[in-house]
Amino acid sequence: MPSYALLLEYDGAPFVGWQRQAEGLSVQQVLEEAAAHLNGGEVPTLTAAGRTDAGVHAEGQVAQVTLSADLPPERVKEALNFHTRPHPVAVLGAAPVPEGWSARFSATGRAYRYRILNRRARPALDLGRVWHVQRRLDAAAMHEAAQMLLGKHDFSAFRAAACQAKSALRTLDRLDVSRFGDEVVVVAEARSFLHHQVRNMVGTLAEVGAGKRPASWPRSILDGRDRTRAGMTAPAEGLVFTGVRYAEPIDWR
Repeated sequence: MPSYALLLEYDGAPFVGWQRQAEGLSVQQVLEEAAAHLNGGEVPTLTAAGRTDAGVHAEGQVAQVTLSADLPPERVKEALNFHTRPHPVAVLGAAPVPEGWSARFSATGRAYRYRILNRRARPALDLGRVWHVQRRLDAAAMHEAAQMLLGKHDFSAFRAAACQAKSALRTLDRLDVSRFGDEVVVVAEARSFLHHQVRNMVGTLAEVGAGKRPASWPRSILDGRDRTRAGMTAPAEGLVFTGVRYAEPIDWR
């Protein structure tokens, strides 16, 4: 049976996350129920490159679905977009993939962006898309601290208590912090991340940006491997899953 890769965009606000849950609507459920219309009425299982949490958005999520019929990728994309309405989920592209390819395990890199609105006035246009922090943040100090977290480390200090990963060893390839007017933007890239790793790193870097901790503090937290000593878990709404990298580029239709 043919298998397709799907390039997805979604607003995470109304969902319990990517993965199906006992209660509440998930992105996975919306797409699987839509895909049933292309699969003889049988609901297929979709696998994603990354399982985003409740409230986390995506502009470059990649998922995989196997269907009973061999359909042009353009038709798969258009049909899924029709059947996912009115939910805030869009299929930006579809492509056939070879046997053995996996949206999750074939990925060689994943990227996230975290936005902090750093001003006194609350967000109006970006409500639900940013973490609103009124206290002035020093983005340069946050960036300096972030560079000390790069490389291969045990990231136990930045993983969620519910994280199911067998090992906390991860290689962080990029963690940049920049200011653009009233926004402080954090960009993170790695082959894979632990549960809440990006949000926990952002919450810890914010302590540095607020002048509460020195730039060396996040690295000392990393080395100590104690989650209770790190900063807060930054709110989900500021986080966007921006993209997935594969060894072979995908020809999206």
